[in-house]
Amino acid sequence: MRIIMSFLKPYRVAMVIALLLMLVELMVELFHPLLMSKVIDNGIVHQDLSVVLFWGGVMIVISLLGFVGGIVNSFFAAHVSQNFGFEIRKSLFTKVQSIPFAQFNQFQTSSLITRITSDVTQLQNTVFMGLRIMMRAPLFMIFGMVMAMMVHFKVALILVVITPLLILLLVWMMKRAFSLFRSVQERLDQTNGVLRENLMGIRLIKALVRGNHEIKRFSQTNEALMDRTMAALRLIELTIPLLLLVMNLSILFILWSGHLQVNTGDATIGQIVAVVNYATRITGLFSTISMLVMALSRAKASATRVAEVLSSPEDIDNSVPVSAAHQITKGSIVFDNVSFRYPDMTEDVLKSISFKARSGETIAVLGATGSGKTSLFQLIPRLYESTQGRIRIDGHEIRTFNPSVLRSEIGYVPQEVVLFTGSVKENIMWGCDNATMEEVIEAAQKAQIHETILSLPQQYETIVGQKGVNLSGGQKQRISIARALLRKPKLLLLDDSTSALDVRTESRLLEALRTLRCTTLIITQKIATAIAADTVLLLEEGSLLASGDHQELLALSALYREIVQSQIREENVQHA
Repeated sequence: MRIIMSFLKPYRVAMVIALLLMLVELMVELFHPLLMSKVIDNGIVHQDLSVVLFWGGVMIVISLLGFVGGIVNSFFAAHVSQNFGFEIRKSLFTKVQSIPFAQFNQFQTSSLITRITSDVTQLQNTVFMGLRIMMRAPLFMIFGMVMAMMVHFKVALILVVITPLLILLLVWMMKRAFSLFRSVQERLDQTNGVLRENLMGIRLIKALVRGNHEIKRFSQTNEALMDRTMAALRLIELTIPLLLLVMNLSILFILWSGHLQVNTGDATIGQIVAVVNYATRITGLFSTISMLVMALSRAKASATRVAEVLSSPEDIDNSVPVSAAHQITKGSIVFDNVSFRYPDMTEDVLKSISFKARSGETIAVLGATGSGKTSLFQLIPRLYESTQGRIRIDGHEIRTFNPSVLRSEIGYVPQEVVLFTGSVKENIMWGCDNATMEEVIEAAQKAQIHETILSLPQQYETIVGQKGVNLSGGQKQRISIARALLRKPKLLLLDDSTSALDVRTESRLLEALRTLRCTTLIITQKIATAIAADTVLLLEEGSLLASGDHQELLALSALYREIVQSQIREENVQHA
């Protein structure tokens, strides 16, 4: 909660003003019944119109004062709550960018979306209510009982006894509701997760006729969300009527006791009306408090979930000053006995890997699925840290690089192509937003996508649908490669980024890459790519089985020969 409350500190002045104005409204409400008793006892009972007009006028004036205070209070409450929500969303989004991959995977994508949207909105609304009415309700209960006792102690005694007991019941309900509403938010995460998977995989669902299955799966998670929400609401809906029943019985007792006091001359009609008025208003506040309890319970659950993200560890050490950081000049890479395992795993996915890549060389990385190829790539830009051994770039230990400086010199094309809604040009310039149009075209030409872009309806201004839905797999891969080339990197990492390209296009791409002044590492399953590389790394189950050029591996590695022969047979079958 301390993390969440820190976002309110910049708005302390506005909060104080809002709370003071709320107190103005509270004072107006507290004095109304007292003034009404004067109107009755001194004016109506004695049939003195001047007294009625005087105290009635006072009531109108303070009501107008309370009205103005309420309007201005709402303005400041909205100002604080909206800015509070804005700052938390901004901080959450910034935090997501800096969470290391090791911790990032602990949060489901759907859960992060819910936390940044639904949970923050819940907190924002709670802050608004807190400044608008949340404090006013309990304060009126406390001071309302005090004012009722000042008016007539004996008649108000039942109110003083019953109200604290009911407040304790409310506190118990709030604690119980907190755990229930936290469970509701978790069920909402699951529902959003199923929904997100379906929207992303709608083509596959339609192609495999799995619509009914997915409808059933969504219905199950949606029903679980409904059941948990109903359980939380049922707790509140059963508790509040009980509170109201007890309070209404208390009012009846006050009326009966007040009748006896008036008959004996120990109380006036105005005093009884004032005490009943206080009791009625306190009774009405229990409905308001039920809403506040529900909001606070959900807000507490949301605050815990938001704080979990905000308190997550930062990305790898970024303490190396940019001005003093090493920069990649040549692009040579050395892996020295490097091992790596993912968090919460017991076995290494990379085991004692050692190899060298000289400046300007092309390194092809081959291996079966799960052999550790992508894991090896992710160590170079420090997306993960090795658990053993050393990685050196240009002779410098990789941990001595500032991560931002290191990554700015690397062109990385992941296995899963990611394109953003926007034009083709904007997607390419995502790699370097201050590039000129000539540089964009040059990168596209080297990536063998320029001619294809010119055939699009708006050429470079053609809008790419979300995740590139209006482009083929090969087109998306080449746009991603153009994005990486635009950075003019010293190191180029292509994670199986040519799998959707035909042989001729891939050959032209590799020829263009050889003209670049950078060290290139390519994860591939194609022997043609390996033949064109200076060095081939053959991985198997996380170990470096063999390394060397194509001819050397043919002579040294039976597995490599088997891969070559299998691809030759496939090509012969295709040409037959």
